[in-house]
Amino acid sequence: MYAAKSIQFLFHLPFKFPRNPKSLSVTIGKMSSWTCSKCTFINPPSRNSSCEICAQPQPLLTSSSSSSESGSKWSCSSCTFLNPYRSAICEICGTRASASLLSTFEIDDDDLDEAQLGSSGTVFLPLRPFSGAEKGNSASPAGRYGELKGNFGNRERNDLGSGGSGASDSSGGGRGFSAVLKPCSNKRKDRSETDAGGSCSNKAIEVKSQATGEANRCNESKTWKVLSYNVWFREDLEMHKRMKALGDLIELHSPDVICFQEVTPSFYEIFRKSNWWKGYRCSISDGRAFSAAYFCMQLCKLPVKSYSSKPFHNSIMARELCIAEVELQPNTALVVATSHLESPCPSPPTWDQMFSKERVFQANEAVKFLDKNQNVIFCGDMNWDDKLDGPFPKPDGWLDAWTELRPGEIGYTYDTKSNKMLSGNRALQKRLDRFICKLKDFKISGIEMIGRDAIPGVSYTKEKKVKGLVKEIVLPVLPSDHFGLLLTISPPEILTE
Repeated sequence: MYAAKSIQFLFHLPFKFPRNPKSLSVTIGKMSSWTCSKCTFINPPSRNSSCEICAQPQPLLTSSSSSSESGSKWSCSSCTFLNPYRSAICEICGTRASASLLSTFEIDDDDLDEAQLGSSGTVFLPLRPFSGAEKGNSASPAGRYGELKGNFGNRERNDLGSGGSGASDSSGGGRGFSAVLKPCSNKRKDRSETDAGGSCSNKAIEVKSQATGEANRCNESKTWKVLSYNVWFREDLEMHKRMKALGDLIELHSPDVICFQEVTPSFYEIFRKSNWWKGYRCSISDGRAFSAAYFCMQLCKLPVKSYSSKPFHNSIMARELCIAEVELQPNTALVVATSHLESPCPSPPTWDQMFSKERVFQANEAVKFLDKNQNVIFCGDMNWDDKLDGPFPKPDGWLDAWTELRPGEIGYTYDTKSNKMLSGNRALQKRLDRFICKLKDFKISGIEMIGRDAIPGVSYTKEKKVKGLVKEIVLPVLPSDHFGLLLTISPPEILTE
């Protein structure tokens, strides 16, 4: 998703409102967690000096302001932000207070618009994953999210320098990208945490060869497909049925390479048990998948030379560039990279924390890092807003697959009008997901948007308050809040259909 995602990693248990609203102040008064003014992370009481995520110093509160505010706040059930009791809408994410308190509030559409949009413009409502113990997710690993404590997950620290040695660039404090992706024999980097000194583990794990028959069929193909899909980490909304529908799309289109964003451990577990999973090699280990809050993931049918990742060191959201080097034809390699670039996260009092500068920096660094390779596909949830961020960086030889093949078509991949599952939200349409390509030995021959149809027989109920009245609306369920993009490439001699 596009905005307010920096708080999507909060996996706190939902706050239960007392039946007597007056006792709310007593309950809140016992809590001493504090919210970071920069990234909105809710820090535990033991973290009393700086933010656990971004190291922002804890704001100093006077005793008078603290005492006057602490007794009149409620915790948002979606992002856990402590809101003034007088507000029915969360100041961070726009989630409405529980129905038991709504009768004491007076709010209309204007208030809702202000809370959701503020002065910054477009804001998506953040939705947190629910633990497996909650209704509808009994198959999820028990207690998994209770241990996460808001972590983004382990950040890969392996640099992809010469020979994939993992040596970091000494210039700029090791924060720059290497210039070019080099072959790493037939190995991939083990995703492990850095030690206290900031060094990284360079342990390499062999990427075993696939079944000969399947690999040969992929290599002999005249076209290849790459799928990019933000699967939406929300687990409380028909998680199993949505992931089953996503699996049906994979079986229907049979992509050779899959790039997922916003995969949670529960989604990963569902994927592993799916029939389609057996035909792919995954970019991450079970240990990495079950220890991260959410992450990007790549899967491939083709022979894989290496899987690697490179963190964006300017990211407070632990975003990274994930890279797969695959062999399409003998002696012809293709680099497929994916990412989930920094998400806008407007918050009070200014509502202008859109992180455009960080996002643009990440896009430029990723393209610069990939540019020295002859055949590159860069795809994912770029969170890109052309009005805010400007044109997406495309050096000479690069192109935007959608605008190249479908000129004149807008191509919204997040669309609250056409995605009826989101029709209860404020209208918002963005082309967040993209394919940016540089191909010497291949050409783009097709691109389509998938996952646009509702899942038959599946719906959910959503409460919406309009002009003081709470209404329940029944909405369809789609595989994700985003639409997926499926790119087809072919050798130059194959004509575009």
